[in-house]
Amino acid sequence: MNRSELVAALADRAEVTRKDADAVLAAFAETVGEIVAKGDEKVTIPGFLTFERTHRAARTARNPQTGEPIEIPAGYSVKVSAGSKLKEAAKGK
Repeated sequence: MNRSELVAALADRAEVTRKDADAVLAAFAETVGEIVAKGDEKVTIPGFLTFERTHRAARTARNPQTGEPIEIPAGYSVKVSAGSKLKEAAKGK
């Protein structure tokens, strides 16, 4: 499902226009992005998803073509965890 299909499905379920559904989806994505960028708290939708920023330490890796070691600097990543309701849905229950 791509973004336009998701917007159409949301609009049908919520009985709103596609424009309104798209605006809500965009606002949701922007808000989650801002909170995760700060890194001091996580976003939790109970039973569905949790978004949080994680720190990755610097490490040494190998270039797969040359076998030469390369240094990968420390950085941040995003961890997305499925909640219990989403896990049950994935099982088909």
